Amino acid sequence: MFRLNNVRYQDIIKVEALYIQEGETTCVVGESGGGKTTFLKLLNHLADYEEGIITYQGEDLYSLDAVLLRREVILLPQVPVIFPGNVRDNLLIGLKFSKKSLVDDSRLLEELVKVGLQKSLDVDAEELSGGEKQRLALARVMLMEPKVLLLDEPTSALDEETEEKITAYINNHILNSSVTLVMVTHSKKLAREMGKKIVTINNGTVTAVEEVA
Repeated sequence: MFRLNNVRYQDIIKVEALYIQEGETTCVVGESGGGKTTFLKLLNHLADYEEGIITYQGEDLYSLDAVLLRREVILLPQVPVIFPGNVRDNLLIGLKFSKKSLVDDSRLLEELVKVGLQKSLDVDAEELSGGEKQRLALARVMLMEPKVLLLDEPTSALDEETEEKITAYINNHILNSSVTLVMVTHSKKLAREMGKKIVTINNGTVTAVEEVA
């Protein structure tokens, strides 16, 4: 799905050669500040690399419309964007962005249950805790039904019990769909549980690529 060759972004990322398989989960690990988040941004053209080439489904990323690309290659940052308004507004805005049909309240509540967020749709989103905002943003992204899901530490603000529930939900969603997942995580244990491939990035360089049996 993605192929990177001799890619360089400033002095932050250098990737000689890497292939990300369609329909699989690739986990990205490495030291803090090593360039993992920037790597995700390269995949949906939020960061402009100066050298090399990245292809998506065989096409040069630079030849694609960036807005259209981001409607199907969706990045959920570690600190998610929460928009003014209530929980309902925040869930629907993703569908509006991706030009998808809006859904009714029952479907929105169903997605909230899946991410373990028992909140009224009328609650002001800014009143949620950090972990609740993270789950709200995850529900918003899942409703958008992306072809590629880029997750940056999606459980960093969650307690251990909630983290297990969320990772199980993500895993189940991936297994029952054709979604390609690329996920940054600090946990090598989680990477082994979820990933088909583990990419290690240190000091901006891919130092290891491991296929998980």
